[in-house]
Amino acid sequence: MIGGALAIARKDLRLILSGGVGLAQPVLLGLLLIFVFSLARPTGELVPPQAAAGVFWLASLFSQVLIFNTLYGLEEHNGTRLALLLSPVPVHAIWLGKALAGWLLLMTAQLVFFPAAMVFLGQSVQGSLPQMLLMLGLVDWGVVVLGALLGALAQGQAAKESLLTVILFPLLVPLLMAGVRVFGVAFAGEDVDVSGWIGLAGAFDAAFSGAALFLFPFVYSGEE
Repeated sequence: MIGGALAIARKDLRLILSGGVGLAQPVLLGLLLIFVFSLARPTGELVPPQAAAGVFWLASLFSQVLIFNTLYGLEEHNGTRLALLLSPVPVHAIWLGKALAGWLLLMTAQLVFFPAAMVFLGQSVQGSLPQMLLMLGLVDWGVVVLGALLGALAQGQAAKESLLTVILFPLLVPLLMAGVRVFGVAFAGEDVDVSGWIGLAGAFDAAFSGAALFLFPFVYSGEE
């Protein structure tokens, strides 16, 4: 399964990045959100740390929607979904490969969003950087495993971007709250114990991963 997932992830990344525009839309959308929210800041005042953290994660989530629609669109647009299902890899490898590719693409986009949030929202990391990085990895993984599952469900539907957003965002509220809390504490430099929020993110990651492993074969292997 791991070998097949890595092969699918490499294939998707090569197809998306070979044209040089695979990440353009997600990155530009995230930067636009950050810039627009920065305009709400009164001249000479700083955006509150919690608000800045929320803007960063909203930019990440909206970009993730575009990323997974692009990842699943690779087969839908070329009519090769059936060929992928008939390939000699477990169907779960498709989900894991899409999740790994989406994870790398999302983290690449966040390499742009994070410094943009620092500049436009007037923030700096004053708290624990290791805690931030740990929470970044946990929230990102929860986002991509759920996105890889629901992205398959949204394919073939009219207005699939809207459908994916409607069914995805409510499920991600606990992860979003955890990410905003930990990042807000790090931006503010507060001496607050956030281990409970980190544990919450880990628990949701486990739940989402288990649900995706169970449901993906039914979602992706259903009738066209």
